[in-house]
Amino acid sequence: MARFELKLPKMGESVAEATITNWLKEVGDTIQMDEAVLEIATDKVDSEVPSEVSGVLVEKLFQKDDLVQVGQTIAIIETEGSVNTETVKEKVTQVSAPIAVDEVLKTIESAKDFVAAPTPKSQDYSHSEKFFSPLVRNIAREEGVTINELEHISGSGSDGRVTKNDILDYIINRTNATKTVAQTTVAPVEVVHEAQKIEAEPKVQTEISPKAAPVQEPVKQTAQKAAPVSVNGQDEIIEMDRMRKLISGYMIQSIQTSAHVQSFIEVDVSNIWDWREKNKNAFEKREGEKLTFTPIFMEIVAKALKDFPMMNISVDGDYIIKKKNINLGMAAALSNGNLIVPVIKNADQLNLLGMAKAVNDLAFRAKNNQLKPDDIQGGTYTVTNVGTFGSVFGTPIINQPQVGILALGAIRKVPSVIETPEGDFIGIRKKMFLSHSYDHRVVDGSLGGSFIKRIAEYMEAFDENRTI
Repeated sequence: MARFELKLPKMGESVAEATITNWLKEVGDTIQMDEAVLEIATDKVDSEVPSEVSGVLVEKLFQKDDLVQVGQTIAIIETEGSVNTETVKEKVTQVSAPIAVDEVLKTIESAKDFVAAPTPKSQDYSHSEKFFSPLVRNIAREEGVTINELEHISGSGSDGRVTKNDILDYIINRTNATKTVAQTTVAPVEVVHEAQKIEAEPKVQTEISPKAAPVQEPVKQTAQKAAPVSVNGQDEIIEMDRMRKLISGYMIQSIQTSAHVQSFIEVDVSNIWDWREKNKNAFEKREGEKLTFTPIFMEIVAKALKDFPMMNISVDGDYIIKKKNINLGMAAALSNGNLIVPVIKNADQLNLLGMAKAVNDLAFRAKNNQLKPDDIQGGTYTVTNVGTFGSVFGTPIINQPQVGILALGAIRKVPSVIETPEGDFIGIRKKMFLSHSYDHRVVDGSLGGSFIKRIAEYMEAFDENRTI
């Protein structure tokens, strides 16, 4: 018998921790290799953790709702034979040098004589419009950080999120600042007290011991939002689920960050329509999957981004980051109806067949809740198909920290003027609207308009005789 340590695997460059949402196996259960053992959630996506070996689960080191760091052992699996650790460790990320949390806590404890009593630990941060990881919330709650303070901490994480380092640095700075105020406040009071003795005036004196808490301005706390109550007793009150809260926070943050502006253009996609009609059955028979319009449009967008590299950028303060790779985000539906944006990496290097397989794979895994955190990271430009829901066009919100997003409207049969050498006539064409939202801080109307026009030109010039 051998004991194998199941560790939390690496889940992308910016993901360092995850919350256990559900154990799929219990102690004593038999586990097959690659079988899911538990479900986890990060601030980006929910996913499963599979076992790298076959055996029996003999110990769970964490419980539901516990926060686990990448590389930490979360369970012990007993196997029949010896475990090839060299093979297994390739799948597991080793923990980075740990932060000296003990030293931080010692610093905090050493100054507690100088600070006022902390806010009660019943502080609720769920009503904040910003996202805070469970670890950050726990540290804030333990150290009496109010929701108002937490919302004003400058985050150094992805999309400005507050990290563990940020909250610990804030607590240390706040403690040191309060300690300094306490020490400098005591001395003047005692000097005044001595002066009062000399003058022998009948003034009320207040003695302050160096151990006493200094007088401080009360901290303004944000009023907690009470759960809404149905007045007539007939309305149904539904709390947003975790994913909807995240989406809500991302959308508000994007509107507050980027100066959104839109350009619209109508495109004749009759050539694309006719080509797909001729090839979709043969493609499905040969490849075993459907040929949709999405990979065709994604291929064209990737091509246009190569023509306009300044649309393939992100913004970091006063700096523009020009991306080397073209990674296309593709808005997809989750099983619960929420939306997520998996990313097609190096989309400009894929042919139409490769693009179709990538699109179908990500759409399938999104619908079946099988996306991994790395699947939704690194996007440089996003495409969303609002036509799926029957919308003619839309005004999508930019997926931060990108600077542009394209919405594909519904394809409609419309009467259109057709120009020929013999003259103009009215005919039926398949047309759609493209809506381009872009960040006016760094993308002006000329670039934003030229980019969407290039996409329209590629669509209308689609070769009906191409092979796949």
